[in-house]
Amino acid sequence: MILPSRGSCAHTHTHTHTYTHTIPPAGGAEHTHTLQCPSPGAIPRRLRGVGSCNAPASVAPLTAVSLAGLTEEDSVYVFKEDEMIEYDGEFAADTLVEFLLDVLEDPVEFIEGDRELQAFDNIEDEPKLIGYFKNEESEHFKAFVDAAEEFHPYIPFFATFDSKVAKKLTLKLNEIDYYEPFMDKPVTIPDKPNSEEEIVQFIEEHKRSTLRKLKPDSMYETWEDDMDGIHIVAFAEEDDPDGYEFLEILKDVAQDNTDNPDLSIIWIDPEDFPLLIPYWEKTFDIDLSQPQIGVVNVTDADSIWMQMDNEEDLPSAEELEDWLEDVLEGEINTEDDDDDDDDDDDDDDDD
Repeated sequence: MILPSRGSCAHTHTHTHTYTHTIPPAGGAEHTHTLQCPSPGAIPRRLRGVGSCNAPASVAPLTAVSLAGLTEEDSVYVFKEDEMIEYDGEFAADTLVEFLLDVLEDPVEFIEGDRELQAFDNIEDEPKLIGYFKNEESEHFKAFVDAAEEFHPYIPFFATFDSKVAKKLTLKLNEIDYYEPFMDKPVTIPDKPNSEEEIVQFIEEHKRSTLRKLKPDSMYETWEDDMDGIHIVAFAEEDDPDGYEFLEILKDVAQDNTDNPDLSIIWIDPEDFPLLIPYWEKTFDIDLSQPQIGVVNVTDADSIWMQMDNEEDLPSAEELEDWLEDVLEGEINTEDDDDDDDDDDDDDDDD
């Protein structure tokens, strides 16, 4: 187990289901509604516009089935209008609150000028979509909104009705661009105008990006999307000079290999998971005060890490690409590390 089990951060000794639903304002007046049910300490008891309830596992199955056919323990589900959203992040109060606040936002944000356009450009570490439509009454815009609700709040959707903004983005009417994380150039969804089904299908096919960041609010979804039982994992602290430099190298490699469907690197900033740093260092036998990249088996946590020729020098983009090519071709794998351990055991037996 590389990540803590679901719900393990909750301050409770029983398996639980938590159901959270958003409460629309009545008559335009904001109000707070809280269900007085047992709840783990990691789940906020009071959040404006949100009600939550924690159900012990002994009674949750019937409740879950009656709600939506849900039976998975240690899970959080958010119900907003007719949409159900499964929370795939850590059970920490601040992370949950931020997630719920994001859920309360509209699934599509509007770009009306340079300020909003700059904010859009600044989003780098998550996928994003933007479409250009005639107005809010456009059937193609409505299909865009329906698709956005399917991925809200994990993937941000943006729209503009301004021809000047669209021109800066090189968007044609009813055209939708998809930006992969850390990529400067978008991919246009083909065959405009697009239906909700076409937009959803396109995102599902492109959701696994070449370089993706492990985030507290979606870490389980990311980790469970492995490549044949392994992940290529890069640790780099963005605020550290070496970590920042290594991250820039990773971005260059990702941009050069964005068309390779077999390559996907998970970037972990250790500062986002301070409580897991000692665990990762012990499990992988690495020093996270320095940038690291390796291959991790998701089943048994076996791993093998790139050896730097000089600890003071980071690998170049070319050296990193060569190493990744060896990984993808199977020349570097976690079984090699097992073989080394077996050899060490044999030497001990000879003694």
